[in-house]
Amino acid sequence: MLAILRKEISTFFASPIGYLVVAVFLLLNGLFLWIFTGEFNILDNGYADLSSFFLLAPWILIFLVPAVTMRSFSDEKKQGTLELLVTKPLSHFQIILGKYFGAFLLITIALIPTLLYVFTIYKLGNPKGNLDMGSTLGSYFGLLFLVAAYTAIGIFASSTTDNQIVAFIMAIFISFIFYFGFDGIASYNLFGSGFSLENLGMSSHYKSMSRGVIDTRDLLYFISIATLFILLTKLNIKQPR
Repeated sequence: MLAILRKEISTFFASPIGYLVVAVFLLLNGLFLWIFTGEFNILDNGYADLSSFFLLAPWILIFLVPAVTMRSFSDEKKQGTLELLVTKPLSHFQIILGKYFGAFLLITIALIPTLLYVFTIYKLGNPKGNLDMGSTLGSYFGLLFLVAAYTAIGIFASSTTDNQIVAFIMAIFISFIFYFGFDGIASYNLFGSGFSLENLGMSSHYKSMSRGVIDTRDLLYFISIATLFILLTKLNIKQPR
């Protein structure tokens, strides 16, 4: 698995893809948070907090993660190397997890420079340091779990086709449904008023973690989503089309 992970990371950074992903993520966040006027601009809001970043990041990642994962298996299928890969002394799970953690690590690297935002807001606060660190840490933790789920969906989408563009669009669509789709119809309750479709969406659990309270239900939700799509990916490469 580690050999696959190292290969994925080296492949990302041996081409412009890895650098482009990090640059695009930081550029888009920087423009919306500090340059463009609007609801996401931190300076316009007049409050020393990072809520704008944590509202914006999931939407940027919904496009960025599929851009990273779209070639994971689709490229192997297109080049005819997937059959060769599965004959190596590696289990299907080792192959999948190697590619999964390679993509996850790349997105995590893209998140690290955003810690500069925390330092900046910390300095801009009045008084200095007037920043809810509990909420900020919880939001970063939530972002990591959101990336874990997005990455699993992207890997699954890539395993269904040999066309990277199709994998990219499919991953965006599934991620959008899981992040926003259930919220869109949350007014329709299931099993009485005690359960809402909103509880099935990523947004609800991500926002819960963003409050700085780490609930095991939220953790289990994201772990379940990631596990589900990893298992579906295993089925796809076990029975290649």
